[in-house]
Parts: sequence; structure tokens; C-alpha cells
Amino acid sequence: MNKRERLLKLIRERALSMAPITLRSGRKSNYYIDCRLITLSPEGATLTAEILFDALKEKEIDALGGLSIGADPICGAFSVISYQKGKPIPTFIIRKKQKEHGKQKLIEGPLKNGAKVVIVDDVATTGDSLLKAIDVVEDYGCKVLEVIVLVDRLEGAREKLTKRGYELKSIFTREDVLKNEQKSS
Repeated sequence: MNKRERLLKLIRERALSMAPITLRSGRKSNYYIDCRLITLSPEGATLTAEILFDALKEKEIDALGGLSIGADPICGAFSVISYQKGKPIPTFIIRKKQKEHGKQKLIEGPLKNGAKVVIVDDVATTGDSLLKAIDVVEDYGCKVLEVIVLVDRLEGAREKLTKRGYELKSIFTREDVLKNEQKSS
């Protein structure tokens, strides 16, 4: 079993819940994919970061990051894996709300103005979180080269990002994750 197959197996076994739920977007769904259960586990974090690193290692990027909290464990794991693989790529995290004390940062980490960045998140539904992250780093003076999520729920994020000139890439889609569930339903 390769890394991608193993990661998909983990998502299906540990992150997929087949029950009615209301998503952050307010939409109702008959399933939920809690990828934090994967990206916060040692094996899941490692597999996610290695797959991302393999996809990005030939690209000239300066940093990788995304909106807290979905991107946090991905960023931490990616930073370590990139260092271990000999191509250290710094990561950053975007707060949902600017700090009201200290340096009042919205972006945490060694992100520099003018950096070429990759935006990541665990799951994409509407694309609003991804667009917020893009807006923040562009306002900071960075150029977004890639937008990648662990799972795309195929509920409009891809189309919304395309309208803004970005291609949403995903390691998996809803169809990949639900394949066995749909057969057994």
C-alpha cells in the first residue's frame, strides 16, 4: 500500500462519520470528514506532509501556510518533513482574527513580503476559508502559487477559486472518501 492509499484508508476509518450534521457553512450534510483526526495523528500528519512535499518539491516556493485551525497541523508536519528531506520550507499560520495585544499579528511564522506561497487546508467545502487565507497573504504582499487541500467536498470551492483565478488541487475528493460508503448504502 502506497502513502496515498494508506492516507485514504486512515481518512475512511478514522475521519469519516456517516450521520446528519450542520457544516460551518450552515449547509446540512449526511456525512462529515474530520481531517483533524488525521492531521493531528503521527501517521496521518506524516503521510499528509510527505504527499504534499512530494507534490511540491520541484516547485520554487518560499513558504506554505493557511488559515487556523485546519492548516495548523499540516503546516507543522510539512515544516518538519521538508527539513528532513533536505529542502526546508518555512510555514505560517493565519489567525482567524487579528491579535489585539502584542504585535497584533494576523500571520504567525517567518513569512516575508513578496514570498511565493502555497495555501493549504484540511477540507474545502465552499472555499470561503481558502479565499480568506489568499486575501490575507496577498494583502501582505505575497504571491499565491498553489492552493491544496486534503479533501475537496466538491460543494463549490473549486468553482469559487477558479472565478478568482486559482486552481484548487486536492489530495482526495469526496468521491474518493465515500466510494465504499456509497456502495454499501
